[in-house]
Amino acid sequence: MSQETFPSGQQGFILHRDEDLLIVAKPAGLVVHRGWADDEVVLLDLAREAVGAYVYPVHRLDRGASGALAFALHSEGARALQEVWTSGQVEKRYLALVRGNPPAAVTIDHPIPRAEDGPRVPSVTEVTTLARAGRYALVEARPLTGRLHQIRRHLKHISCPLIGDVRYGKGEHNRLFRERHDLHRLALHAWSLALPHPRTGAPIRVVAPLPPDLAGALAALGITLELEAGAVPPARVASDEADIQRAPDREG
Repeated sequence: MSQETFPSGQQGFILHRDEDLLIVAKPAGLVVHRGWADDEVVLLDLAREAVGAYVYPVHRLDRGASGALAFALHSEGARALQEVWTSGQVEKRYLALVRGNPPAAVTIDHPIPRAEDGPRVPSVTEVTTLARAGRYALVEARPLTGRLHQIRRHLKHISCPLIGDVRYGKGEHNRLFRERHDLHRLALHAWSLALPHPRTGAPIRVVAPLPPDLAGALAALGITLELEAGAVPPARVASDEADIQRAPDREG
């Protein structure tokens, strides 16, 4: 895995690069495309600067999330990657820190809008619990469809809201992690991305290392992770009773 860094001191690095495809580790706090916000700095520009070439976005991550994100390096590759995405050949795996007691494994089949205020469409996410720590849990989420805020909505649907989610989450717990653990972002990380190469069809799988801010919050709960390609990350919890500075529980 290349450790090339983004220019101008931006945090992030290139996970995969060839003549057709670029995959980067998106830092939390950046939008992907300028059309989605009025930010002066967007990930698209940083990716172009990093490789010295025009790049084409083919999917997105929420501003507050981090992790693996793919770009095509030419228009033909962009069309091919879009076909790969729409045909369901891409496997995306996310780590999410949630408030609540999720099942050991669950398939959430719950329709949500494809876009804000749009009609509800079929949406499916597989969730596996990796570790529990008091009132919190670390889960792996694998979306089988691609809807707006799908993982965040589905976690809320099973009463396990994502930490740091101001739209669908719980305010007391978000504030606790901001104040006690300096976590000012969604506790959502796209840790693994697997897809066939858009030109050759060869399998590609990349792993995006856990950012320090999210790793620190997990460590405060006693949770450590080993991220390796091709497997669910094993999680270790220092104590089953770990339950950092308890937050009020009025919201359940």
